[in-house]
Amino acid sequence: MTQPEALARPYWRSTGNPRFPLAAEVAGSWWVVRANPFPDHCMWTLFVDGVVRYDIERVPPSWGRLAPWSAPPLDSATAESVLAPVRQLGVYGSEVGRPCDDPFCCG
Repeated sequence: MTQPEALARPYWRSTGNPRFPLAAEVAGSWWVVRANPFPDHCMWTLFVDGVVRYDIERVPPSWGRLAPWSAPPLDSATAESVLAPVRQLGVYGSEVGRPCDDPFCCG
């Protein structure tokens, strides 16, 4: 089953945060992707308005490349506001109450 987000065409912006490097406003909601310690975990996790949606195994083609180094930056005030709901969810699994404690991938 395809997630509805996979059909969207987000315009990714760099947040300046290495753990949550990209965000996009899509239909009035803020999407934020978390960079995970790959290959121990999925490369990315998508959050929508601060709520986890799913881990991303393959980036949907309509999203383009998730490339923070080439995305235009968000202004710092917007980036702070967008990242506030997810800032405490930087460790893989913390969004479901089971943060990874493996020192080799998340430590």
